[in-house]
Amino acid sequence: MSPKSAAIPRQPMREQPPAERIHNFDEVPLGYTEEAALAEASRCLGCKKPKCIEGCPVAVDIPGFIALVKEGKFAEAARKIKETNVLPAVCGRVCPQETQCEAVCVLGKKSAPVAVGRLERFVADWERERGLVERAHTAPPTGKRVAMVGSGPAGLTCAADLAKLGHDVTIFEALHDMGGVLVYGIPEFRLPKKILREEIETLRDMGVKLETSAVIGKLATIEELMTEESFDAVFIGTGAGLPHFMGVPGENLLGVYSANEFLTRSNLMRAYEFGSGADTPIARGKRVMVIGGGNVAMDSARTALRLGADRVILAYRRSRDEMPARAEQIHHAEEEGIEFHLLTAPIEFRGDERGWVSSAIMQKMELGEPDDSGRRRPVPMEGSEYEEPIDVAIIAIGAGANPLISSTTPDLQVNRRGYIVTDPESGATSLPGVYAGGDIVTGSATVIEAMGAGRKAAAAIHEYLSARGAKACDTC
Repeated sequence: MSPKSAAIPRQPMREQPPAERIHNFDEVPLGYTEEAALAEASRCLGCKKPKCIEGCPVAVDIPGFIALVKEGKFAEAARKIKETNVLPAVCGRVCPQETQCEAVCVLGKKSAPVAVGRLERFVADWERERGLVERAHTAPPTGKRVAMVGSGPAGLTCAADLAKLGHDVTIFEALHDMGGVLVYGIPEFRLPKKILREEIETLRDMGVKLETSAVIGKLATIEELMTEESFDAVFIGTGAGLPHFMGVPGENLLGVYSANEFLTRSNLMRAYEFGSGADTPIARGKRVMVIGGGNVAMDSARTALRLGADRVILAYRRSRDEMPARAEQIHHAEEEGIEFHLLTAPIEFRGDERGWVSSAIMQKMELGEPDDSGRRRPVPMEGSEYEEPIDVAIIAIGAGANPLISSTTPDLQVNRRGYIVTDPESGATSLPGVYAGGDIVTGSATVIEAMGAGRKAAAAIHEYLSARGAKACDTC
């Protein structure tokens, strides 16, 4: 290990102070300065056998782009990332680098790993803010048409790769804005929508057609896309957007939300735009309880606080060590005053005479033996019940597969939980020419893992289309 690299500390990132940010939806981390980026990049050892690339689901050339940062070639560094990642500004903000590329950084053995995500964000922002984004090179048209069902990270990545290869790609998005979970699920303070839209716009520049408010399964079935609409292949990337509930009494009371609905109302119905005139129908509680311990729970709790809550409780049935949320998310939530009630879970919601939730009956837990997830199983403690006054509850315990596609595609094989069964290497489904990837296959996972699935499927779709031979292109 280079003594010089080990001696330079990992560069911190500027942030909005907690007392200020709880009153706005502006981004919390403010990014690196050029000086901080150069200092952080100088820590990279430039390993001959870089494990960080193996830790990246889309195989970004991490030492390659960091070497360009060291030279001050920031736009070139962004373009190096884009060779395999069409959404660098997004990934630099929301990907869990600490469990992927940074987790295997050699420097991390004796000091802090290189801040790959922060450098990725820096170069992507630097290129975009200076108007230096270049249109990606695309191959001559092949005459083949591919439909993307869903505009989340898997669909966007698959679309970009196929467009580069010369295929005619159309993305069908059920909602009125592109981005899937990136736009409806992640709050403005973690991923500004302007940045997401500008990265998606690069796909339009590549010739990808973007159709919103297009509910596949209603507007057209998968079969109809391939017959009546003459698409040669279809990729399904609809995510896991069907919310899970707890099955406890009182969940049907007014003021009890799924996190999916709560965040969608805030993000897509513009509750975050203070003073915009958007009359978003969302309950702005003063005493809010969020149930769960993942990133979605943190996003919900921090959003509720910004919408005017006086007190936000995050109830999690395990301990802090078992929380699946990113360490940064937990840290920011604690800084902002979110109350963590650990080893507790609601067993009932009670309401007032109007049918609105007014309290939660809580039960304390203790940890037993590990379950299938590898985490210790929470065991209820008898006689530990107590009542917590609340006026809004948000259930953030996970989501499953929406059955719309599978119910309208009879021969599409799904597993017992409703997720689409695919070949793990190609994303091929039980139907010829139909591929799938992301959360609709794996269940809720990370943005970058979904992107990796999109890349694998794009390579397989290209091989499938190439094997079928060229077709005349009417617009060539």
